[in-house]
Amino acid sequence: MTAIIDYGVGNLFSLKCSLSSIGEETVVTDDEEILEKADRLVLPGVGAFRDAREALVRSGMEEKILSLVEKGKPIMGICLGMQLLFERDYEDGVYEGLKLIPGSVRAIGEVIPKGLKIPHIGWNRLMYKKESRLFKYIHEGDYVYFVHSYHGVGCDEYTTAVTEYGAPLTASVEKDNVFGCQFHPEKSGETGLSILRAFVEI
Repeated sequence: MTAIIDYGVGNLFSLKCSLSSIGEETVVTDDEEILEKADRLVLPGVGAFRDAREALVRSGMEEKILSLVEKGKPIMGICLGMQLLFERDYEDGVYEGLKLIPGSVRAIGEVIPKGLKIPHIGWNRLMYKKESRLFKYIHEGDYVYFVHSYHGVGCDEYTTAVTEYGAPLTASVEKDNVFGCQFHPEKSGETGLSILRAFVEI
């Protein structure tokens, strides 16, 4: 069973529908006992890092999540949920993340050419950097759907794929039982479903 962490931030319905469509028992929850019983966790997120971080703290689930991950339970962060996995974020200030992935979150405007639209919205190819268990059923060059203005930096050791948007941008990361996708698997058609299928088999 996969638990989608409900801390008041995220596109929960489409994510639950996508997981259910591949036959995975899925629950959206803010109940720590259910998180404990789940086989794996998904951390969604949309909006600003600071707001999401504060919402996660208010939910009271942060310590439980960190404890479960330390014990080896797989977790996947999606979009802003992936950014929360990093050590810190530089969006209108400096904010501490969950520190599950070394590195930080910076504006893509610092690296992409001027004139390209921000946020980066649309379908882009995945270019592999390292082997990932999430890519079990997909191929390099497959397209996934992005909506973001920030990306992970200083995380080369754990970056499994990048995408090109005027510059290479971190698309996915993996460190032990911690996984992150800057793109939205639940909005990425069959490729996204294949990534979710690989995750629920971990």
